[in-house]
Formats: sequence, structure tokens, C-alpha cells
Amino acid sequence: MSSTINLFSPIQMGSQALQNRMVMAPMTRLRAVGSIPTPLMAEYYAQRASAGLIITECTMISPLSNGYINCPGIYSPEQVTAWQQVTDAVHAKGGKIFLQLWHSGRVGHPFLLDGELPVAPSAIAATGTLHTPRGKVTLETPRALETDEISQIIEQFRQGAKNAMNAGFDGVELHGAFGYLIDQFLQDGSNQRTDKYGGSIENRARFLLEVVEAVCQVWESDRVGIKLSPSNTFYGMQDSQPQATFSYVIKKLNLFQLAYIHLMEPNEQDLATRDVLNPVISTFRPLYQGLIITNGGYNKSQGNQILVTNEADLVSFGKLFIANPDLPERFAIDAELNSPNPATFYGMKDQNLENGYTDYPSLKAS
Repeated sequence: MSSTINLFSPIQMGSQALQNRMVMAPMTRLRAVGSIPTPLMAEYYAQRASAGLIITECTMISPLSNGYINCPGIYSPEQVTAWQQVTDAVHAKGGKIFLQLWHSGRVGHPFLLDGELPVAPSAIAATGTLHTPRGKVTLETPRALETDEISQIIEQFRQGAKNAMNAGFDGVELHGAFGYLIDQFLQDGSNQRTDKYGGSIENRARFLLEVVEAVCQVWESDRVGIKLSPSNTFYGMQDSQPQATFSYVIKKLNLFQLAYIHLMEPNEQDLATRDVLNPVISTFRPLYQGLIITNGGYNKSQGNQILVTNEADLVSFGKLFIANPDLPERFAIDAELNSPNPATFYGMKDQNLENGYTDYPSLKAS
């Protein structure tokens, strides 16, 4: 009789053997000075190499995909070289690391884009504000992409995937969640196009699927994942038929035999904003034949429970990995956890960037 699967059970993810089912979730930390990864970032990720898989913070595929100060990129030779020190440091500790490829779309601002307007499927402004080099600003109405520009952005995703391979990553995750460009094309609240990328669910999903196809031409498909957030309300995101929209996409993703899909549960803000799909995992699990990573503020017991019920195959942890570089070791012996400090989640220009980043103690140090 086999033992019960839990967070510490190894798992085969395509061609890669993961030491456990604890994934370090992608988290924006804004420590890449001038968009170039730093030795401090290498230290941060290496500290957390005991995760079964690390997924990096969102990483720009072009200068015009930026939405945040000190967000890293993967479009220049300098960035590729700088990321190499991160992957080397993680691999030296026996870890596995995927790069998250990202385009912010309408969640940008001319102050971050050398005066250019952000681009989006449609000229519909996101709700909310952004921090820019000139202070906090309200999001502006983006410029709608011309049909012939869309292939150029798909090519930027493809090139980003190649650059990630050259930087030594073990794979890539496409950021298809949280109201950024791929998500903006998918949901009808942000996509009111009348060409082949708008209108029907099939048309709105076209951009996402073409990006997946392009990236799978660079990497073996079992080294490509995608993150989706069917219940996200960030930046004013909404869809008139979220279950139908995301069901179509998830069924189509079966064709690619990806490493995984990474599904986000709604958070308190989503649940308070409107009636959203909840829970996400049980809604879509029956539709997907491959591995699913779930993310939803899980603790150890909740993470184990979701694996026992087979609703997910891996569990990603965000804030717990911020505050506990050795989270798997702490979970293994039920050690006390460090508390995360939200004031230092994001790097600000007047702040010591190590503060709340690489200075959380491990068990060995404490």
C-alpha cells in the first residue's frame, strides 16, 4: 500500500524530478536595479532552493512591457548574463527555477515607458494606481494594439523564452493572470476588439494560445507552465462568462502537454469586489489532464489536504516563502514560522534592498 501523498512527496514534472511539491510562487519584489538582476537577487533565490520548484517574479519581455520600477527584464544581453548568476546560485544548491515571462499591457504608464502609452487589446483603462519615477499616478487609457502588432509581441515572448534558456533556467511560466496582457486579451471586460483576437471566447483566447505555441517551439512543452486567475478582480478585470472562458482555455491547454497550469484561488479582495468563482481548483480540475499547481494562501495542513484529495498536484506558497527561506525544512519539523513584513515586500528607492528580502533568518542561523 502506497503512503499518502503530501507536500514532501517527490513528483515527476515532465522530464524533471522535483524533490517536493512545495512551489515558491512568483512574487513581485522590485529589487532589479535598472531592470537588471543583481547578486542580491541570486542570494535571495538560492536561499529558497529547497522548494521543489522556484518560479521567479514577473520578468519583462520588452522595454514597453514594464509596469513597475526595478522590475527585471529578459530582453537584453546584460539581463541574460545577470540572470545566469541567479540560476547558477539556485542550481548550486540543488534547486530548480523557472522564469516567469510577462507583459504588463495596460498596467503601465508613460513615466515607465519612455513617454509611450501602454498597449492593450482595447483602449480601456485599468483601474488603480502605479508607482513611477515621478510618484504615484492613476492608470491612463492604453493604446489599442493594431492587429499586425500582435505577432510582434508574440515574437517577444518567443525571444524571451530563448533568452531564459540561455540564462540557464529549467523552464518558463507564462504570466496569464492578474490583469496583465495575456489576461487582458482573454477577458471581455478588457477586450472589445472586432478582429480575430476579439469577440468570441475562441478569438479572445487566440493570443494566449499563440503565445503558448510560440514558447513551446523554443522549449520542450513539459518545461513550460502558465499561470491563470479566473477569479481575479485586480485592475478592474472581469469577464461576463468566466467559467465558460477559462474552461475553454484549460481544455485547449491539454493539447500542449505543458509542465503544469498554475491556478489562483480568489483572495479576500476578489471575494469582496463581486461574486467570483470559488473555489477555482475544484471547478477546473476535471477539465485538465496534466499537473496543476494551486495557490490560495495555504498553510501546511491545507496544502497537504488539497494534495490528499487530488484536487491539485503541487501547492505554491507566496508570503510564507518570503519570510521563511527554509520553508520546507520548517514544515518538516513543524518549526515556528517567521512572520512576513508587508512594508518590505516591494523594493523602494530609499530603502535598503536587503531589508525584508535576504535577511529573514533560517533555522540554522536562528
